[in-house]
Amino acid sequence: MPSDQVSDNSPATLLFPQFETELYRMAASEIAGLTEEQLDFESDKWGWSEWSIRRHLSHMASGNFRWFWQRWGLEMFPSGPPPNPPSPEETKAMTQSKYDRRMDEDLYWDIEVILDKLQQGLALGQLILSNETAGSLRTKEFEFSDNGEWPWFYNVHTGLRRDTEVPTKIWFTLETIFRHRYFEHITHLYNIQRIKLAQGLTTSVEVPIEGYMSLPGWDLSTP
Repeated sequence: MPSDQVSDNSPATLLFPQFETELYRMAASEIAGLTEEQLDFESDKWGWSEWSIRRHLSHMASGNFRWFWQRWGLEMFPSGPPPNPPSPEETKAMTQSKYDRRMDEDLYWDIEVILDKLQQGLALGQLILSNETAGSLRTKEFEFSDNGEWPWFYNVHTGLRRDTEVPTKIWFTLETIFRHRYFEHITHLYNIQRIKLAQGLTTSVEVPIEGYMSLPGWDLSTP
């Protein structure tokens, strides 16, 4: 359902139904049956193949915990932490590892373990949605430091507000955070599909070309 057709009093889950099962199903289906060699194929021929399928998936899993828990967990759960939140040690391993925007590969390398963390992070997002209305998703704001790395971000999202006194400070609505996470998931799923195609493999699901991938000049090339 288009977001402009969802009233403020409606459950927030109506805005992002993909978090319940669809995003996990797509990822699990796309990597089902792949060998370790296929999961770890990397190439410097394309920018999207510099990370392997395993590493794209690790980035997706890590990102959910970075955006839904590490940055703003206490604000998203004012009544206390959610059931079975990651421990401080595990949160660090998943969100602040020595690997660039991925989980600690010494701890999270097995593909089934990475899939499990992806599912947990999506479930955390679904829990947040279940506690909100569409209206609260559109009005709750979270502070973020804008270091200029994402100039394209402003071409996709509404719900962004720049601080009038501190130029590097912006505010995201909770709706914008969820939209970003959705766009990130499908973008990296598309990259996973391209890596499969580069290995002569067939893809399993249809990934919608929207969000960041719909921006002019975005590289959608395939092998």
